[in-house]
Amino acid sequence: MAPPTANPDVTRELLARLWERSLPVVRERLDVLDSAAAAAINNALTDDIRSHAIAEAHKLAGSLGMFGYSEGTELARGIEVLLESAGAPPADRLSTLATSLRVSLFPSA
Repeated sequence: MAPPTANPDVTRELLARLWERSLPVVRERLDVLDSAAAAAINNALTDDIRSHAIAEAHKLAGSLGMFGYSEGTELARGIEVLLESAGAPPADRLSTLATSLRVSLFPSA
């Protein structure tokens, strides 16, 4: 027996509601990335801050595509890769990516 075909309107509505419920967590994750970028600019990026930011970037990269934010997924993945690289990440690039990620998700904020 074939599975029932989902109604695209219902699916969109469910995803929209899930996105709304996810917003506080998304904003917290963005704050972590902003803090890591600020720490990098101030030469204060500790291993703890870095690992926390990597984890949050990874979670964003994995979830944003589900909500239709493919650009956000790519930006979060770029942050994750940058932070996983050996040595100090380029602070200006990290800051630019973090800002671009926030703007891609909340353009009018």
